[in-house]
Amino acid sequence: MLTAVALLFFVFLFVSVPVAFALALATIPVFMLGDYMPMTVALQRMYGATQSYPLLAVPFFILAGNLMNSTGITERLLHFARLLTGWMTGGLAQVSIALSALMGGISGSAVADAAMEARLLGDAMAQRGYPRGFSASVIAFSSIITATIPPSIGLILFGFVAEVSIGRLLLGGVVPGLLMTLTLLFTTAVIARRNGYAPELAERPRAGEVGRAFLSCFWALAFPVFLLVGFRYGFFTATEAGAIVVVYALIVGVFMHRELTFARFLKAMEDSVCDIGMVMLIVAMGAVLGHALTIEQAPHAIAVFLTDFAGERYLTLFVVLIIVFLAGTIMEATVNVLLITPLVLPSLVLAGFDPVHVGVLMIILVTMGGNTPPVGVIMYTVCGILKCSFTEFIRWSWPFLAAMLALVAVMALFPQVVLFLPDAVMGPAR
Repeated sequence: MLTAVALLFFVFLFVSVPVAFALALATIPVFMLGDYMPMTVALQRMYGATQSYPLLAVPFFILAGNLMNSTGITERLLHFARLLTGWMTGGLAQVSIALSALMGGISGSAVADAAMEARLLGDAMAQRGYPRGFSASVIAFSSIITATIPPSIGLILFGFVAEVSIGRLLLGGVVPGLLMTLTLLFTTAVIARRNGYAPELAERPRAGEVGRAFLSCFWALAFPVFLLVGFRYGFFTATEAGAIVVVYALIVGVFMHRELTFARFLKAMEDSVCDIGMVMLIVAMGAVLGHALTIEQAPHAIAVFLTDFAGERYLTLFVVLIIVFLAGTIMEATVNVLLITPLVLPSLVLAGFDPVHVGVLMIILVTMGGNTPPVGVIMYTVCGILKCSFTEFIRWSWPFLAAMLALVAVMALFPQVVLFLPDAVMGPAR
């Protein structure tokens, strides 16, 4: 029965059934055939999955991000990113990476960031002679930073599924996000220097110019700092932070930047309803398939498989991470978090790994899977906007993929890279 469920799921994906419905329809053998669970259980699971207090953080942060984007903050951040990195070799590509790091505190979604940057910078990069495959690769891989730096929707969902402190998870994403930024900046500089791509700016900007640009987007840059301080001193939980940040975004838009008009407010609400509906539908349908996999003892099967590596902690970790990465190449990141987390996390915790460490690595890898065939959501999004062939994307993307995988390996071998900030701010996990 487990094989039938998995086979049905991939068949539905192959024939382009929307992923949320593919998740639910794949459970037909469990809920509709034979003497298994009645359909009422499936409906209960769908309803129950949405009745979670921690999960409220997702719609709040999505709404806050859309409100912040409606205040003209993207243009301010782009100007600041251009001053910070435009003087480097391969200037506009470096600007894209810096913008992703700055947008990480606002968007929380890799696909949204990649689509925005492709529309914003794609034509300009083409005019400067950058191959479309190079431009698409830089934009696609830099979007992984956005998905890691708080508020990360993926980390919030992981915390919800794994019942792990969302505050610690969001803090755990900060250092890896900064390291990914440096890694991609270095990789891009090497490629740009080899291909002779000129800097965007003729010379480094003056300190005063950078300072003015910083002040123009101060309220957006203070957004993640505001979250981290709140978590550290216990002013609010992750869910409460989402609600507070919505109010923060409204105050910034109306009183600080004075660009949040009523029309822009309605557009932000409309975009948020669509985004929240998509995420919550996947959560609800994923709960049904997750329950079906539990009935068919998939977690037990995974645990038995991983016992073959008993005594080899890091071998167990790398086997799981490979599985997670491969799953990311064929399923959307949200689906992977909901389905794979309960299957593999117990074995890794039993092996002695901190769930925050595992969670951050998983989010990076499943997001990175969106940049690889056959079902790379981020890859398809960027290539579609830039009119870039998948072959060209793959040809230019391998240095970025190799650099990012090497960084993930380092973070896997040295957990304190991820855990340093959560332990320093909130104390070691008990």
